[in-house]
Amino acid sequence: MPDSLDPIPPRQPMPTPTAAEIKDTAEALTEMLRLRTLPFGMKLFEDAAEMDKVPGLRKPGQGLHFTTCQLVTQVRTAGFTLGVVRDNLRPNASCGANIGLEPVPEGLASGEHMTGVWFENREAAAAHQAQMPRVPAGRYSGLCASPLRSGRLDPPDICLFYATPGQMILFVNGLQYRSYKRYDFTITGESACADSWGRALSTRETSLSIPCYAERRYGGVADDELLMACPPDEFVRGVDGLKALAKNGLRYPYPPYGAFADPAAGMSKSYG
Repeated sequence: MPDSLDPIPPRQPMPTPTAAEIKDTAEALTEMLRLRTLPFGMKLFEDAAEMDKVPGLRKPGQGLHFTTCQLVTQVRTAGFTLGVVRDNLRPNASCGANIGLEPVPEGLASGEHMTGVWFENREAAAAHQAQMPRVPAGRYSGLCASPLRSGRLDPPDICLFYATPGQMILFVNGLQYRSYKRYDFTITGESACADSWGRALSTRETSLSIPCYAERRYGGVADDELLMACPPDEFVRGVDGLKALAKNGLRYPYPPYGAFADPAAGMSKSYG
């Protein structure tokens, strides 16, 4: 038996699922966890002209600028397929830099922009930017986000969904069902989209975030929502695990047992 301190070998990725498989998986996830809004995908494009070929693509109107969390809310609530380039995003904000469509604006990188707002001093504000997970600038010129049910991104780079903590932990349990891995996530603080789509797009690792003030104020994220972003193979793995857990009687919503009752009868159903 290996020593408990030995590193866990990396898990072999599953084959990349097709758009049809991801679509079916998203429908199953929505039903099993009773999600409020649509799971969606994101895909980066080196050539924005290639992005324009995505079926049903919409773009923000000329002269309009949005935050990425606003665009994501349009996708997950209205069902839009949206494509953006740098000029569609708010200037002097983290949005474009987090998804690799531009370098970090100087006012942010230096700490000047957030000093006296989110941070007491420029050193803390600059450290916030320096430690933020991001897609490196220079390679990509466009990003498309679309509901997974549409199958328009074949395949997406990452799959995302918003859920409550109770829904989210059960999805993590599904990820761990057949091949265990302990997941470690990052907390950037403000600009938390770096912890979700920024981290997942740059590393292709499953990433869970606590949405920040801006996501709630401008993107309309609800107080009880978390955001999961994961590569397509992990997305399918998690939902396959959810299905197996459901067969074991572990389903959402959780049937309350009661804080003042002896749990023996309930636990015996699972553990004997």
